[in-house]
Amino acid sequence: MVMKKGKTSTEEFEKAAAKQERAKYVLRLYVAGMTPGSTLAIANVQKFCEEHLEGHYELEVIDIYQQPKLAKVEQIIATPTLIKKLPLPLRRFIGNMSDKERFLVGIDLKSKNFRSQKSGVRMRMPAMRFEDEVSTRTSEVRSQESE
Repeated sequence: MVMKKGKTSTEEFEKAAAKQERAKYVLRLYVAGMTPGSTLAIANVQKFCEEHLEGHYELEVIDIYQQPKLAKVEQIIATPTLIKKLPLPLRRFIGNMSDKERFLVGIDLKSKNFRSQKSGVRMRMPAMRFEDEVSTRTSEVRSQESE
């Protein structure tokens, strides 16, 4: 009797990792006009994406003064705010995006536990704010029903 060789967990992990690397990132950056903070956030996100995602991303910059309805739907309360729509889980970042390590951890390109290049000390990044798409959409529907 011939036994079929099944996939090992290592093969499955490598396949999943390769798929994750090819995943297209969908990012939305909400800014308030062309302030120095907005300009810095745009430059930082573009730089980090080009360095680490190399064409596997879609970045949409949205000025909340030009498109206030989008800001309301996404519940933007501060700018600049970056939302990682895909791959899931949905994540939000607020600020000028100047902390490269936090950015990479937040979009799941780097582990929360990493070794500092300067000191060699193992560090743990503070938790990022998580939101899932279902709870966000549910609250939107409820707010629209009450209007």
